[in-house]
Amino acid sequence: MAPRSYWKGYLKLSLVTCLVTLMPATSDAERVRFRTLNGKTGHPVVSRYLDAGTGAVVGDEDRVKGYPRGEDEHVILEEEELEAVALDSARTIDIDCFVPSDEIAWIWYDRPHYLMPADPIGEEAFAVIREAMRATDRSGIARLVLGGRERAVLLMPRGTGIILWTLRFGDEVRPEEEYFAGIGGGKPDAKALALVKRLIDERTRKWEPDMVEDPVQENLLELIRSKKPKKGTRKSGPKTARGGDNVVNIMDALRKSIDGKGKR
Repeated sequence: MAPRSYWKGYLKLSLVTCLVTLMPATSDAERVRFRTLNGKTGHPVVSRYLDAGTGAVVGDEDRVKGYPRGEDEHVILEEEELEAVALDSARTIDIDCFVPSDEIAWIWYDRPHYLMPADPIGEEAFAVIREAMRATDRSGIARLVLGGRERAVLLMPRGTGIILWTLRFGDEVRPEEEYFAGIGGGKPDAKALALVKRLIDERTRKWEPDMVEDPVQENLLELIRSKKPKKGTRKSGPKTARGGDNVVNIMDALRKSIDGKGKR
């Protein structure tokens, strides 16, 4: 069964326009999730919105959005008012400019999405934009409203489609100089450097997705499968393992690693 569209709108470059659809490139659907239960009854715990002044439950029909203007003052905004100020980028990915594909540092990349034509009619226009970016080694910069906020996005050709990365906001990226300034810039010991290079060469292999598998997830699933459902049970938290206190000489550790005696 094909996944439902996450977003549908238009991709635009000057006068070239085509209908496109957007899908998240990653998913956490397989992550182990837990429900919060009442330990005495085994019943699920539900959350409710409460009035901070009266403590009464607030129903769905009574909840509105408010912007704080003071300690006890809010400006109330209706859904119709919010929709009226929606930007064009809520429906159109209008490519504003292009940048060399290798100029944007990885730290600005936020979340990847797959961008593809929404119907056969738009495939030709989509392909023209994609192949032109590939031929010039350029990536497009546009803006798109996702999750109620306008985001800068980066478009990169990938195979027969386009990868759309949401980019982090400027105030979200901390300058590296503030953290790396105090690190000594002296050259390391030549012998130690040679041993590390040899160790890197010996452990270099082709990238495989299993390198990022989560063993804790598999252990959790195995634990869940081994247990029978119970009501009103309480489980103590996991015991914290104490780490070792030994300080190992770096040269000795490197030599043992090269000789195959060290443990990962």
